[in-house]
Amino acid sequence: MAEQQRRGLGFYSADPAQHTLLEDGQGLFIGAMVSALGFYFLNEVGLLTGGTAGVAFLLHYAFGISFGLLFFIVNLPFYYLSFKRLGLAFSLKTFIAIALVSVITEVESHFFLIQYLHPFWAALLGGLVLGYGLLGLYRHRASLGGVGILAIYIQERFGIQAGLIQLAFDLCVMLCAFAVVSPITVAWSVLGAVVLNLVLAINHRSDRYIVAR
Repeated sequence: MAEQQRRGLGFYSADPAQHTLLEDGQGLFIGAMVSALGFYFLNEVGLLTGGTAGVAFLLHYAFGISFGLLFFIVNLPFYYLSFKRLGLAFSLKTFIAIALVSVITEVESHFFLIQYLHPFWAALLGGLVLGYGLLGLYRHRASLGGVGILAIYIQERFGIQAGLIQLAFDLCVMLCAFAVVSPITVAWSVLGAVVLNLVLAINHRSDRYIVAR
């Protein structure tokens, strides 16, 4: 009886292939919090990652502009593809996730401070945390925009794993990074990007996570 009441109040969906607004809301918030933490680890030691976040990091390090602001702006052109190919619901949830991450990355440093973080550990931990943040967002049919939007579309359309698609783009971003940061920083960043995309490639499959559009 209590379970039926909770379902009736919309706390969670009786259909495992669908999410309620509450489930999506908490999923987007948690995914954004976890992802922002991953970005924090990378930013603390001057590392970067791939995708649109990598582009935002490159511009951030080159010109000193806020990463959160750049991350939000760089993703703007991809919303048209998201709307046309993946639908309004996915696009809206992705927009919310990106906005949350952009804001959280700007304020989280006011709440805690890491005194020392080795680049190797930042790359490893940052990649793992970002990977799980993205998995959470994918589970609720959202992403962190940019290449993630394109990767999910290609995975659903052609069956190619999203992590492998992102890995190829990430390597291109890393090549451009040589113009902005040191070679050793690029090397640590590549490690983080590989860890991130392996987490996605191993754990995310469209036939395992089937959510109504």
